[in-house]
Amino acid sequence: MSAILSADDLNDFISPGVACIKPIETLPAPPPPTDDNGVGLEHEVILDGPGAPQAAATSAEPTQISLTDCLACSGCVTSAEAVLVSLQSHSELLTVLDGAPGLRIEKDEATGKFSVLGLEHPEARLFVASVSPQTRASLAAATGRGVREQDAGNMISQLLSGEAGLRAGGKWNNAFSWVVDTNTAREACLVLGAEEVLAGETAPGAAKKPILSSSCPGWVCYAEKTHPYVLPHISRVKSPQALMGTLLKTSLSRILGISPDRIWHLAVMPCFDKKLEASREELTDSVWGGDGKPGRGVRDVDCVITSKEILMLAESRGLDFFSQSRTAVPATQQAPFPDATLSRFLFPPRSKRQTDPAAGTSGGNLHYILNHISTQHAGSRIETVRGRNADVVEFSVIAASGEPIFKAARYYGFRNIQNLVRKLKPARQSRMPGARPMGGARKPAGKSSGLEFAYVEVMACPGGCTNGGGQVKVDDPIIIERSGLSAKPDLQEQKYWLAQVDEAYFSADDADGETTAGSSGDIVCGISPLYIRDTLTHWAGVTGIELDRLVSTSYREVVSDVGKNKPSDTERVVQLAGKIGGGW
Repeated sequence: MSAILSADDLNDFISPGVACIKPIETLPAPPPPTDDNGVGLEHEVILDGPGAPQAAATSAEPTQISLTDCLACSGCVTSAEAVLVSLQSHSELLTVLDGAPGLRIEKDEATGKFSVLGLEHPEARLFVASVSPQTRASLAAATGRGVREQDAGNMISQLLSGEAGLRAGGKWNNAFSWVVDTNTAREACLVLGAEEVLAGETAPGAAKKPILSSSCPGWVCYAEKTHPYVLPHISRVKSPQALMGTLLKTSLSRILGISPDRIWHLAVMPCFDKKLEASREELTDSVWGGDGKPGRGVRDVDCVITSKEILMLAESRGLDFFSQSRTAVPATQQAPFPDATLSRFLFPPRSKRQTDPAAGTSGGNLHYILNHISTQHAGSRIETVRGRNADVVEFSVIAASGEPIFKAARYYGFRNIQNLVRKLKPARQSRMPGARPMGGARKPAGKSSGLEFAYVEVMACPGGCTNGGGQVKVDDPIIIERSGLSAKPDLQEQKYWLAQVDEAYFSADDADGETTAGSSGDIVCGISPLYIRDTLTHWAGVTGIELDRLVSTSYREVVSDVGKNKPSDTERVVQLAGKIGGGW
């Protein structure tokens, strides 16, 4: 279990009686072992790491529950998932790196063709990583004032692929062939999201208005398990992490002619829930390489570690992250990416930077959509109205005539999300003859939901993704040691720390944040939709896969028993007997 998670951290712990039904669902099972007195020994799920209970030598084999199983479980909500994210950790990363020599890419300069060396070893992998801007901002703030996000990004790249990083140790001196910026995938997600909002509900499988953003996995899991009636409203566009994973696995496997399981993709993210997203069956090669249906295939993202775990990764190799070089890894130390068009997209001449605080710290989905719509209506303006707190904001695009063209909102934090889903709850029809609908949306007849918005940006963390659960925190020992803050920081110190992270997130030189390729009339928030669309079309052509299958995802209701009335012991026996072919 990752050292940053322990049983003591699970303040939402669900008691074993309602927590995990997986051992029960796998009946029939062999008779449990007994001790010398004939007393049965129960199964137990073992948590490794500090503070974990130690199994007795005579106990039964621990029940094996994978992270994917947990997402499909009908009993757990959060605690078991929090424990099982230890299956994706910096320790697992090091285990894979040390498991076999890495694959190497070689280009024949005469023919321009690429070949893969090392395939004779069945466990050899091609290592590639993607890093989020929120992670870079968190580590920039941890490094010290004046350190920009780009500086921290170079330090991460040096750790993952530089000569003085992971490559300097381990059994095989393995490192990552490429370290890419998820901001490039973010730009594609912004363009796809705007197209989705403007397309309406006519396309098959399209999301219903109001469309709710889908890049926050904590919010998606919450909706799937507790409020399935909002699933038709959630955007079908993949998150930047998921889209980047699909792009890397599909393009590299098809161009290089190797199996996708020979490519090992690490994502560095600000949020523990991103580990849950990576385990979704909707984000595997069974969707893009199979029959288009979710299944237990090769994951697009093999492992997710958080900002905090980057520091632990360096420490595990005996390295000081803060002493890593702030200069970019020389091009001579990196393998060429085997497609020129995708290489220009993944490794642009200038870094992609979010420099407008109005976009927020969660990728800027709503900000881009508002500006995209505003540019289509000459003389229009964007108006902002703050809601009941700082994490609820309403936006309107107002035409030159004063008429509203488009309405949207931002809801951050679970307390605000609860109010959002309550407004979307469908009205319940009374059984009394002639009675009006009960509860649900408080809107006039003809309204499809209780919200007048066309789009809502939803994030589980108050303040957005720079405040993610996997970020370096102000009360972490390394920050207390380096910053001189108190061991138990007060509210003001916490706000000061988050302000530093946000400052790093929006940091940029004049040369940073340049627009993508495209005509001057084609630019929205520094992004060229035409260039993005051409790149996506090229990607689909290279892989031979329909673009919609590459960029879209789906959701499903996860039936949960938590909070419901539990059957009696007799009823449970009858249910279990039925499942194993018995009866009464």
